[in-house]
Amino acid sequence: MRASESRQPLPALLATTAVGVYVLVVAGATAAIAEAARTCSSWPVCQGPVTLSDPALVVAWGHRLTAVAVGLLVLATAAAAVRNRAETRTRVLAALGVATLAFPVQVALGAVVVTTGAAAVPAGAHLAVGMGIFSALALALAWDLEPAGTDGSVGFSLGTPDVEPAESDDPADDPAEDPTPAPSELSPLARAKVTAFAYFRLMKPRLMWLLCLVAAAAMALAPGDLTVRTVVLTLSGGVLSIGASGTFNHVLERDRDRRMSRTNDRPTVTHQVAVRNAVAFGFALAIASLVVFAAVNLLTAALGLSAILFYSVIYTLVLKPNTVQNTVIGGAAGALPALIGSAAVTGRIELSGVVLAAVIFLWTPAHFYNLALAYREDYARGGFPMMPVVRGEAETRKHILLYLAATLLAAVALSAVTGLGWLYAATTGAFGAVFLWAVLRLHRERTESAAFRAFHASNAYLGALLVAVVVDALAL
Repeated sequence: MRASESRQPLPALLATTAVGVYVLVVAGATAAIAEAARTCSSWPVCQGPVTLSDPALVVAWGHRLTAVAVGLLVLATAAAAVRNRAETRTRVLAALGVATLAFPVQVALGAVVVTTGAAAVPAGAHLAVGMGIFSALALALAWDLEPAGTDGSVGFSLGTPDVEPAESDDPADDPAEDPTPAPSELSPLARAKVTAFAYFRLMKPRLMWLLCLVAAAAMALAPGDLTVRTVVLTLSGGVLSIGASGTFNHVLERDRDRRMSRTNDRPTVTHQVAVRNAVAFGFALAIASLVVFAAVNLLTAALGLSAILFYSVIYTLVLKPNTVQNTVIGGAAGALPALIGSAAVTGRIELSGVVLAAVIFLWTPAHFYNLALAYREDYARGGFPMMPVVRGEAETRKHILLYLAATLLAAVALSAVTGLGWLYAATTGAFGAVFLWAVLRLHRERTESAAFRAFHASNAYLGALLVAVVVDALAL
């Protein structure tokens, strides 16, 4: 049997253990666990009969039994790695050793909190140790999945890679020879519909639902009265600002888009919309968005303007064509709607908005690197220094896993600072597990379909998480 075959069960065991630890951590960060701790102040077992009439006691017992099961999983995973230590990297063994030694510490801290009260231990110590255990397991999994011969570096550099745009021999790629006129046989009404749809595509409507959901989640988390007027104006301004940013992106990237099969049918490439008209359309959307945002408050308008400028100028012109870290730094564009939503309700940026923005920022590479893998050759033709083009596919897959782990940890932090309930905890645990398994399959299969599967899993995770935030926050 080859070494790679004998090691196949370890990644699955590591992933299962990491999910188990994560479920424990996110459950412990919810307000429901605090109620359960007050109901059951003895340790290791709770006093009194367990009945459905006392749900807090059921939760306490469930949490402790789950901790026992997860502890056994940690021990089994460490034992499996040691048993195959000849084929297990030293770094993997070290990370598993940290997780194994830290787990009893986590249990002891939990016992102290239950029996003597949270004030008996430093604030956040119990949660911090749990997050550390999860981090150690995530690192062990990422290192174990590395192909042989990689250096295992997890560092990031901002250097500009040497990527030259590919030249095309297809005369159709010459804008002078590809006027793409509107079909003369179309009726005036049909031509109007085609043109209207072209302008609609300029606005990148696929981005709107998710970014508006980010803003909605931030508004739901913000303290204070949430009015219908605030919600309507904020989301309307968001749609307009996203449309403006998308339009400017289409205009500025039209030459590179022409070289990529994924984007060579965009309206500014096919001349369905003239460049000057697209620019005017983008400015009209931007101005309209600022007027709507200003009707909420000036901070919201300032953040809206920042979002348009960051995506249109910083990301499109500076980051995307010049650095391998374009996706990472560019994640700030997706995070800004969280700050906008927070500011819209209170007139200031709340801690909940900042932590939600961190979740979006860290999720972006874990999400978009999957698409970059699927379209690696296309991005190379366009001259974009995406992670798979510059660093290779193995390094990209590792970064997807590491950023996924960071996203899950940020989701725990959001639960801790906002007091979100069990719907949120169950959602991040369940959909986080699905996302992790999709990424694990990506590491194993290394195919375009696996990359798309992980991409869709990332969308499902964030969409479900944001809906859970809105429902949980409004139910508080």
